[in-house]
Amino acid sequence: MTLKALKFRPGVSRENTTLTEEGRWFESDKVRFKSGTPQKIGGWEKDSGTQAGGLAPATGSYWGVARALWNWANLSGYNLLAVGTNLKYYIQNTVGGAFNDITPLKETTAAGAATFAATDGSNIITVTDAGSNTQAGDFVTFSAAVGLGGNITAGILNTEHRVATTTSSSVYTIVVGVNANASDVGNGGAGTVAKYQISTGSDIYTVGVGWGAGGWGGITTGYASTGWGVASPAIGVDVQLRTWSQSNWGEDLIFNDRGGALYYWKNNANPTIFDRAVVLSPASPAPFTSDTYCPEICNFVQVTDQSRFAVAYGVNDPDAADPNQQDPMLIRWSAQNDYTIWDPLDGATTQAGFFRLTRGSEIICAQQTRQEVLVFTDAAVYSQQYQGLPFVFNFQLLADNTSIAGPNAVITVHDMTYWMGVDKFYVYNGRVQTLPSDLRTYVFQDINLSQQFQITAGVNDAFSEVWWFYCSANSTTIDKYVVYNYLENVWYYGSMARTAWLDAPLRDVPVAAGYGSQILYHETGNDDGSVNPPAAIDCFIQSADFNLEDGDSFGYVWRIIPDLTFDGSNAPFPTANFTIRPRQFPGTNYGTANNPAVQSANNYLSQRTYNVQQFTPQVNVRIRGRQMALRVGSDTTGVAWQLGTPTADIKPSGRR
Repeated sequence: MTLKALKFRPGVSRENTTLTEEGRWFESDKVRFKSGTPQKIGGWEKDSGTQAGGLAPATGSYWGVARALWNWANLSGYNLLAVGTNLKYYIQNTVGGAFNDITPLKETTAAGAATFAATDGSNIITVTDAGSNTQAGDFVTFSAAVGLGGNITAGILNTEHRVATTTSSSVYTIVVGVNANASDVGNGGAGTVAKYQISTGSDIYTVGVGWGAGGWGGITTGYASTGWGVASPAIGVDVQLRTWSQSNWGEDLIFNDRGGALYYWKNNANPTIFDRAVVLSPASPAPFTSDTYCPEICNFVQVTDQSRFAVAYGVNDPDAADPNQQDPMLIRWSAQNDYTIWDPLDGATTQAGFFRLTRGSEIICAQQTRQEVLVFTDAAVYSQQYQGLPFVFNFQLLADNTSIAGPNAVITVHDMTYWMGVDKFYVYNGRVQTLPSDLRTYVFQDINLSQQFQITAGVNDAFSEVWWFYCSANSTTIDKYVVYNYLENVWYYGSMARTAWLDAPLRDVPVAAGYGSQILYHETGNDDGSVNPPAAIDCFIQSADFNLEDGDSFGYVWRIIPDLTFDGSNAPFPTANFTIRPRQFPGTNYGTANNPAVQSANNYLSQRTYNVQQFTPQVNVRIRGRQMALRVGSDTTGVAWQLGTPTADIKPSGRR
């Protein structure tokens, strides 16, 4: 008999067949590596905050799918968290506090511009407002309206509503909570004021589909149409995937929705009041009044920490023949210490200016590091460094023929920048390099690159991890993750749906956003606290196949000596599952699972699962095969575990 230590190299590798990867771990889910051995990841809890005022979301804590999280503190000591979703933009003060809607307005109408019409027996109200240009899903708030004469009272109208349908650029519908009656014949009166929030975006990326999506033209969505032979735009040009970028300007916040304007949120002197953000433009009230050179269209914005410039990437050129046309490779920056001045003619004194990159077709994002700003186009990486007058910023090409999956696919930690490309991973540590990955083939063969702008990167510095969340090949929503542990230089992966991630020292643990409009705090407890009561986290790690004997002869495993700890568990009797999975040949399936209907007690070729507790000395097993894989996991609440080096007792068992 032979005692075989089941010791595998740290990390998960799927670059080859399961037998070629002998001595490695091959599959995983919700398991990480610490000090060279696998352990279950920590649990998560849900933030208890809800939206403050307005139309309450049907589910969750706020409207939409969050794509951006940003954490900072104001001078009053409030712990502020910005949450940008595809539908709105929020700021929360303190953990568990209310989510305050600061979504900018695109228009406030004159009194009486919007009128209402009701239909007896229906809860659908038709709104007419010339040139309102709404789309289904947009939000509008009415004030100073009077009731329509019956069930539709002023209180029902004078609140926030969501646009249900649009029939033209001036006519749309809303749905209210009661049905109108025959007395509802009014139009809301001459005092009605409508405040329209900026148009909403989509939670997935939509390409042009259906009739008219190609080059033959035809009817588009909504109320617009194209002629024969004129290409139809993607479904909902204004409802494309919504991503955000943002940076602090002191206590305040500058932010941008990709393809939209620059917005500014001013911290109120009363720290419990959260006013709406305002667009930076010449027509905006002070302190939001900018000069005419302030970008009207932008793909990404940030504030440089060292030199204090607001820098906008992928903007329109006010001096071009068409000043409203976006140049996706053009960069503009404001005056130093003044976000309202952008005129380059004043640059000799203010340092405002512009620069156009040449490598690539569009700027995807920018990432601030300790000494420079990294600017990513779809084909290159640039270094942006402040050098003062006369050029202000120096742009140096760091690498060409590179890629980046999306604006949120990059993260910097300890002055190292990591990002996911469209076919590989990269790292920048003074020079751009390919980041070797034992999961490159596995990830990029099972990824939906039509949804690459959904990819989000995050860091969990307490465990030296960089996470990427992405859509698998057959999914249009995020459902998978891959992790690089930069301390141990290993990779692992699993299934989890997180749309935004922030390692926030001000909030002690990593903050994430999940589907269902929830903010989640990770590394808290041992369970899935997004539901009530908390659910178990189903986790596992499985080894690659290893030969029990010489690869030709069978081996018979008659006992397993487990080695694991349950430190950190809060279950009274924590347990883990050991599954022994035998094969006869590398090309055959693992043996039949535990099922009395299909196996007998003497079927030693069947895989079996054994329950292991804290003080289990050994597990008696009856497994026979040429190769075997070990799977360790748990699926009960309150359990934390870390695996050591279990041992298998094996004896030869012939060749047949």
